[in-house]
Amino acid sequence: MSDQRILPSGGVLRYTLKERVIHWLAGLSYIYLLLSGLAFWTPWMWWLALFLGGGSVAREEHPWIGLIFTFAVVYMFVMWSKDMYITKQDREWRKFIGEYVRNEEEQESDPHKAIRTYQPFAPVDRFNYGQKYLFWVMFWGGLTLFVTGMILWFTEYIPWSLRFLRLISVILHPIAFLVTLAGFIIHVYMGTAVVRGGFSSVIRGEVSMTWARFHHRQWLDKVVAEETPAKKSS
Repeated sequence: MSDQRILPSGGVLRYTLKERVIHWLAGLSYIYLLLSGLAFWTPWMWWLALFLGGGSVAREEHPWIGLIFTFAVVYMFVMWSKDMYITKQDREWRKFIGEYVRNEEEQESDPHKAIRTYQPFAPVDRFNYGQKYLFWVMFWGGLTLFVTGMILWFTEYIPWSLRFLRLISVILHPIAFLVTLAGFIIHVYMGTAVVRGGFSSVIRGEVSMTWARFHHRQWLDKVVAEETPAKKSS
């Protein structure tokens, strides 16, 4: 955790610059793979390739962009995996995930004045239960896309005795795509339409103290506890 999470402005640094760059690298590369993959998957979507430089260009760039996406996914694993394991408090929080998805726990239109009405909500660490599951879906889905994609990319190098790998890859690659697509749609929806202030946090990196206390109280308590002694000693 950064030594300067509490900012002079009074806000809290939720994501460092490095974290934001890697997040957007993964997101933008995935969008390209999504569009080009749909174009390859069905003739009904072939017109998408027109916006990607044409079919031949998209075909050449798709695997290379896939490598960029894989790099970003693995890097996010290195940065965040320690914060992504399901805890007992996450399981308590899960009991009220319906209220969370329906955004029922906010009463104020201003996110900085939002009031948590469901007191049984367990205090949330840096990432909540849903974010953690999304992380693992995208991580394992991304690795599956990488492995199967490499097999399909270098099909001519696969020995005939291992030809079953090609068949498995042809099946698993679109399945992994559909699973990660579902996670991607949920992630975008939750970050833009449900959790007010979530989208701006991955752009500016900063959230208000009120927002952090409302959505990730346990994480904020840790940040304050770690930085308060440092400020006193200085």
